[in-house]
Amino acid sequence: MSPSGEEHGLLSATIASLLFTFVKANDLGVVYGAETGFKLESDPDTVLAPDVAFIRKERVGHRSKGYRIGPPDLAVEVISPSERESQIERKVAQWLSFGTLSVWLVNPNSKTIEVVSVKGRSTFKETDDLVDEVIPGLRLPISEIFD
Repeated sequence: MSPSGEEHGLLSATIASLLFTFVKANDLGVVYGAETGFKLESDPDTVLAPDVAFIRKERVGHRSKGYRIGPPDLAVEVISPSERESQIERKVAQWLSFGTLSVWLVNPNSKTIEVVSVKGRSTFKETDDLVDEVIPGLRLPISEIFD
């Protein structure tokens, strides 16, 4: 895949930074950015790379020099202008089928974030605070992301 555009990169970095600050301050786990690869299957290998990811403290374990084995608890996907709805839904379904608890779909056009889990979907607008039980205590103002 070709590199992401400027807006995509800025949104990914902003989300990673906000999550990292909150997660670190509350000792909740680890936040990954820069499209870290998660190896979800072997033979044939399935490796997915979200724009940002989070793994709860109790699941962190040893760090690898290669891909992280297993799914993140949270996968954040910034929607690119070239992605079709079917591609986005396939990606969400993949994450959830491999055990990811929550997927955030960041939409730069509508300035919304849709949180998708096995329990359902919630959409947060620019005037909302995003909450997700995967990261306890998080109240992330959407306006800070799209600022």
